[in-house]
Amino acid sequence: MSRRPVAVFALAPWALADVFPPDLVTRLRQLVDIDPAATFTSFDGPVAAAALAGADLLVTGWGGPRVDAGVLAVAPGLRAIVHAAGSVKSSVDPVVFERGVVVSSSADVNAVPVADYTMAMLVLGAKRAFGRARRYATAAEGAPRDWLPGDGTGLHDCTVGVIGASRIGRLVLRRLRAFDVEVLLHDPHVTRAEATSLGAESVGVDELCRRSDVVTVHAPALPETRHLLDGRRLALLPENALVINTARGSLIDTEALTAACATGRISAILDVTEPEPLPAGHPLFTLPNVLITPHLAGAQGRELRRIGEFAVAEVGRFVKGVPLLGRVAPERLPYIA
Repeated sequence: MSRRPVAVFALAPWALADVFPPDLVTRLRQLVDIDPAATFTSFDGPVAAAALAGADLLVTGWGGPRVDAGVLAVAPGLRAIVHAAGSVKSSVDPVVFERGVVVSSSADVNAVPVADYTMAMLVLGAKRAFGRARRYATAAEGAPRDWLPGDGTGLHDCTVGVIGASRIGRLVLRRLRAFDVEVLLHDPHVTRAEATSLGAESVGVDELCRRSDVVTVHAPALPETRHLLDGRRLALLPENALVINTARGSLIDTEALTAACATGRISAILDVTEPEPLPAGHPLFTLPNVLITPHLAGAQGRELRRIGEFAVAEVGRFVKGVPLLGRVAPERLPYIA
């Protein structure tokens, strides 16, 4: 490319500020012509069309508009999209790949805090920390501590079932090697030999549910994974089992989970729900054995800078003409979260 490449920002203003602080914008400007003042949350209108007309590269992110055939029609020189966020599934139409545009995602970077969150919830959830903290806060003065010998809490010697060997699922599997636990894995795209190499035993969903003290969900939202954990499978879980979902809310039947948790037979930690958010007053909010967090497992606050740093490095690789580390394979698009 003889001339200096032109890039366009297409993301929400808050994402620009948090993912690309001023020093990272300065580094981007050393690589490409980019104007942070011309940041688009919609591609409608003549100003966006004029910017796209000369664009070689789009830097997209949370809150940005979807890139589809209409965008490609006014961006004839577009060669790459660097997505400074997680999944590109809702941001990039398949026609982009058909046009030969290279797409990169920061999903590997965003997966790290999700895996860290999951491990924190595994440890605290196995301790029943959240329900016990609630009881402790309301206990009478001088009440004994909430512990009895042989109460079955703690992650040690547990069986942990991992549903989905996704980016995040694999990071969780790697972290579980540090714990004295038995690990089961369900993923129809992973062979038994590969599961073994990941430190897990490959099993079907039903067997995973029957044997797991803790189930953590990391599969994509697909028609075939909708309500993967339904009433029948939740009933297979052992007494006092814990379900953790940091993937997509649709993977668990909310009504069935509510009914199972209401009996006190199982517990749940949910960073995602169906619907999201749950309506005010939903029973899951008040159950003492359920913790719901507001989809915060992914990159937040200081963690967002790592995504910006990765995206800037990807732009640098684009300018140098070397392969992008976060390149999204078009054949994987249907299977990503």
